[in-house]
Amino acid sequence: MHIELLRIHKLKKMTIVFVTHDVEEAVVLADRVVVMTPRPGRIREQVNVDLARPRDATTPEVTRYIQRLRALI
Repeated sequence: MHIELLRIHKLKKMTIVFVTHDVEEAVVLADRVVVMTPRPGRIREQVNVDLARPRDATTPEVTRYIQRLRALI
């Protein structure tokens, strides 16, 4: 699924809205991650992921984003 989403994004150059509860997946795929509060669902914070693609979830840069987002949850 990840490969297909990235392929479509590269080919079509269009915005894709992808909802996930997997923080690692969000950082690997997204340019911007929106963290929401529990009920009622409100935007807590938007985090821009300023990393080049492809992204490897094991790199220190990606790990820092994952830790930052998990701290918001």
